[in-house]
Amino acid sequence: MPDKINALFLGDIIGRPGRKALKRNLPSLIKKHSPSLIIANAENAAGGIGITERIGQELLSQLDVLTSGNHIWDKREAISYIEKEARLLRPANYPSCNPGKGSYLFEDEKKIKVGILNLQGRVFMEPIDCPFRTADEELKKLTSLTSAIIVDFHAEATSEKQAMGWYLDGRVSAVIGTHTHVPTADERILSQGTAYITDVGMVGGYNSVIGIRKDLALKRFLTSRPQRFEPAKDGLVFSAIYLEIEIPSGKALRIQREIIVEEKIED
Repeated sequence: MPDKINALFLGDIIGRPGRKALKRNLPSLIKKHSPSLIIANAENAAGGIGITERIGQELLSQLDVLTSGNHIWDKREAISYIEKEARLLRPANYPSCNPGKGSYLFEDEKKIKVGILNLQGRVFMEPIDCPFRTADEELKKLTSLTSAIIVDFHAEATSEKQAMGWYLDGRVSAVIGTHTHVPTADERILSQGTAYITDVGMVGGYNSVIGIRKDLALKRFLTSRPQRFEPAKDGLVFSAIYLEIEIPSGKALRIQREIIVEEKIED
């Protein structure tokens, strides 16, 4: 009988409120689903933008792999940190001269291997290398090692994310969208066995504008002036995706949204 692996994929962790939400809510989901693999996007974990080594190690004491996106470079020390921490990924389609890697091979206690691939979109974002062609090249390496592969596609446009889902259908186990911080309700298993969702959401301040203090975001919209943003502390939200992946086929058996909201939290 085929084996399977259970995994959790957490939305973008936003600053200290996100790290608080992680500590408060992850244990209950671990108890509920018994995941062998836990992934989170951590590009906004330090003050709401970027990541530091201290915070990366704090997160990796609770999680297995960290993915990222366009904000991975926003803290200077991340450049040296990502060179030495293989479990912290940057999008694979950044030019190869950049430090860090875009993929990682995870192995659980039963020696089941899962590839994690990080890609970034180009629509309304930086014009980096093509994520579709980069996926082809990265999958040549990963599929020689495992059939179970989870992709974090960090992108702005819904159309680009859906296109990537169909492009990789049957070639990877899951395509999980990140970056917009707003969870979508379109989770499904595509026709060739790939689990898909446009955006998993975020782990951070609930009463906010995509994790940022409401007053600061509104000031930016009303004045059109640059504004220094800060993570919102009003309430907490924990958004994640639960996956079941069949081994050895690598096909998704289940994809389920998990959203925990705490409206009011004492600081």
